[in-house]
Amino acid sequence: MNSSFRQRRLTAAAVTALAVAVSATACSSDSGSSDTKSVGNGTYTIWDPYPQFAKSSDWAKLLDQCGAKAGVKIKRTGFDTSDLGSKTLLAAQQGNSPDVLIVDNPVVSTLAEAGVLTTTDENKLDTSKVDANLLAAGQSGGKTYGTPIGANTLALYYNKAVLKKAGVDIASVKDWKSLTAALAKVKAAGKKGITFSAIGTEEGSFQFLPWFWGAGAKLTALDSSQAVSALSLWKDWLKNGYAPNSVLNNTQTTSWQEFATGDYAFSENGTWQLANAKKAGFEYGVLPIPGATGGNASAPTGGEFVTVPVQKDTGRYTTSQKLETCLTSGDNLYNTDTTLSYVAPTSEVQDKQVAANAELKPWVDAVKAAKGRTSDDLGTRYPKISEQMWKAVQSALSGSKSPTDALSEAQSAAK
Repeated sequence: MNSSFRQRRLTAAAVTALAVAVSATACSSDSGSSDTKSVGNGTYTIWDPYPQFAKSSDWAKLLDQCGAKAGVKIKRTGFDTSDLGSKTLLAAQQGNSPDVLIVDNPVVSTLAEAGVLTTTDENKLDTSKVDANLLAAGQSGGKTYGTPIGANTLALYYNKAVLKKAGVDIASVKDWKSLTAALAKVKAAGKKGITFSAIGTEEGSFQFLPWFWGAGAKLTALDSSQAVSALSLWKDWLKNGYAPNSVLNNTQTTSWQEFATGDYAFSENGTWQLANAKKAGFEYGVLPIPGATGGNASAPTGGEFVTVPVQKDTGRYTTSQKLETCLTSGDNLYNTDTTLSYVAPTSEVQDKQVAANAELKPWVDAVKAAKGRTSDDLGTRYPKISEQMWKAVQSALSGSKSPTDALSEAQSAAK
């Protein structure tokens, strides 16, 4: 690549999409100045979405170690996840991009379409060991724009005591029919069934996608019979009292708080709740979300990609590639993903994680079946599709529209 970003134009779709494409969860404020203009050739800038990690943290130390290995100093800035995409677009417009950018995976294709990121062919990054389903979240137009630093996804936590009281053998839960039968037994035993987040934001779409994909539906056809069956499943759960009406306003955090009361059999939630699960005060297990007729449904992948933004001085890419390779090496991935409660993006490191902690096995299985929200080359189309999806879910669960009508309107609007 021999042209600077100043010679490119940001697409209107890319700018608009960032308002929705960013992750639904966010941390605190950024940890320092984002100015990169004063940085000399011996200093390389890294932006990440981890402002919670101070200079004394293992993460910050790893960045410095990778810098030392590459023979440069690191100037690191941690941004709120919800701000990082827009900050990156602004920096690119000003010719002031960081050398290495770690960004939420749904934003990668948006930045790629805007011309902000280099491809792995251009920056010579080896992604051959990365699981294909995880790498797909950073691909657009047949090109790859970085590599995942780790992944998280959704699965079903279950309360062993509640299921035992209801006479449910968790091994019997293999598809939607058997899961619904388990919920009926739980209700009959005087306990509560399942809690999840169906809020009218990206968080709601994130939680609905495993059921949507588990039915065999595609994001390009929101009104398919498979999509209707997934939304009907959730609606029927509410109608029969297997799930609470609070799901309409639940975030993933408030949904977890419901499960933590000990009254619910199941909670759809993510790897980031593992620490809280251990503090819950009851025995729990984890089950990958089942597909409609069996097997593991594809849940959406969370987690970040390490990318190399376009630079006017293309000679900087060699060192940026060294930094990226260091951050995603086997040993460093293991330590970083343990800190972030992520599943590693390579089978080699996943095996090491499970060997150290057998409780991660169902999460590794869930990640292997997972899928990027922008996979299938959706790119900047995903945020608009997602918005119509969560609106349809809200309409159907609130009773204002049938699942069929809600999804039909969603498909028309998404076009």
